[in-house]
Amino acid sequence: MTANEFRRLALGLEGVIEASHMNHPDFRVGGKIFATLQPGLKKGMVALSPEEQARFIEDAPKMFEPVAGAWGRGGATSVILAVADEETVGEALTLAWQRRIA
Repeated sequence: MTANEFRRLALGLEGVIEASHMNHPDFRVGGKIFATLQPGLKKGMVALSPEEQARFIEDAPKMFEPVAGAWGRGGATSVILAVADEETVGEALTLAWQRRIA
């Protein structure tokens, strides 16, 4: 998966806009960030619950890893784009988006 494919999936969700946070792209719904593309565009991030994060990491440990520190413990999950597939990332993005619109 490329950064542009990640971007396309994120922007395909209802009400999403792309903005910038700390000099890298982010994706927001209702003003709340649910995903980002990390500097260098080799990783994305999805804002999952800790339980969702654990499931994705267990099911696809080469594709997902927790973000470092407290953000990661709270569910912020890195997506390693080089090994990511559209279906799995689409599911993760949808869950992160749903958490922000709830």
